[in-house]
Amino acid sequence: MTRYADQGRSLRLDPESQSGGYFRHAVYNHWDPYEDVPESLLEQDRQRLMATDRDAVSETAFDDLRQSLALFGAGEEAVTEDLAPLMLALDDIDDQMFVSSQIYEEAKHTQFFDRYWRDVIDPVAGHHGFEVTNPTDERYFMPAYEALFDGTEAAMHRLLEPGEDTPENRVRAYCHYHLTVESVLAQTGYYGLTNSLSDSNVDITQPEAPDLELDGLVEGISYIRSDEGRHVGFGMHKVQQHLAEDGVDEQVVRSTLQELMPHVAGIVSYSDELVDPVPLVEYARDKLTRRIEIITNADAEIPDVEELVRLDDGNGATPADD
Repeated sequence: MTRYADQGRSLRLDPESQSGGYFRHAVYNHWDPYEDVPESLLEQDRQRLMATDRDAVSETAFDDLRQSLALFGAGEEAVTEDLAPLMLALDDIDDQMFVSSQIYEEAKHTQFFDRYWRDVIDPVAGHHGFEVTNPTDERYFMPAYEALFDGTEAAMHRLLEPGEDTPENRVRAYCHYHLTVESVLAQTGYYGLTNSLSDSNVDITQPEAPDLELDGLVEGISYIRSDEGRHVGFGMHKVQQHLAEDGVDEQVVRSTLQELMPHVAGIVSYSDELVDPVPLVEYARDKLTRRIEIITNADAEIPDVEELVRLDDGNGATPADD
């Protein structure tokens, strides 16, 4: 039988599968990082930062913002690459299609952060006479960050090694990428940025921090969050499936996530210049606890995409909600 024939399927796809549903959601909620975050919003952010007195926005505070964006941009770039082994390891076409859409979306996120640095960060730094830095500068990446992403890369690439593509190792890979990097670290970072740079009901900024509203940055992040709800839901579903159908011990999930949590805490508490790190660490731990409760319960339903990316900030809306 040729590779194109499969007597086990009447049609090629199963649109009723979880992965098929997420793929459809990705198609229906597609956004363009070049068009849907218009230049006018970036220009507004640029002008607001330029108009802010240098005494109000010190170079230290501005560099704290730059570091946050450098971490996000590098993370999106890394996971764009790191997902490739998973797509090669998967053998279900609906899973493969969804992960292909996820790789595309991670690439879009990389592009947004690169564009923001070019069009907003560098011009503002030059305007204020601050040092113009690169988002790839090693000063922005702490050991905890390197350890987390190196571990994620290793967990994914392990699936391509002979004899290593096991249900347990797939669960570890999902725990690294979908449940820690995307579900906990990214969501915590977005919680901090969104609530410190917008008119939010949650105040986690430091008392001496400048009062900034960067609508272009928050708009881009809201679109990115709408994508990541699907990514997180897919990972949670696959882990839950491996536990229920393949007999993977839930301790694999607990031990992997608990091993990675110190890295997350080290990243989100890297600075206290703009945002109080204490509520960020608490937010990350709460997010992790809730994820574990759901995926280790075979009868628990994976929340809707919008719920998975809600930041518990009193606002909660994403472009996907509109």
